[in-house]
Amino acid sequence: QVQLVESGGGLVQAGGSLRLACASSGRTFSSYHMGWFRQAPGKEREFVSAIWNADRTSYADAVRGRFTISRDNAKNMAYLQMNSLKPEDTAVYYCAASTYFSRVARDYAYWGQGTQVTVSS
Repeated sequence: QVQLVESGGGLVQAGGSLRLACASSGRTFSSYHMGWFRQAPGKEREFVSAIWNADRTSYADAVRGRFTISRDNAKNMAYLQMNSLKPEDTAVYYCAASTYFSRVARDYAYWGQGTQVTVSS
């Protein structure tokens, strides 16, 4: 069982930065693939980024070059550094854990409660 808690969301102006963090309970964090998803009002949840290790990451086209995913297995933490934020990045951001590498939400068995990111123009 994995419990995930996101933090770091907030209100930021366009062009600004935020760093989201995802804290995981349990002793098996390193065995999970981690992902970030987001959901804007009235829209479906969409893939943002995923990581197995530094050599295996994936990004949605909309965020590639602006967002960076990372993890610290010693601290049971995953991160999403978000730079050059745009109003269209406004959404609730969720971290999730999966037993395999995927860009598909239904492949992730464990989810956090989400953290709101609002980017003003």
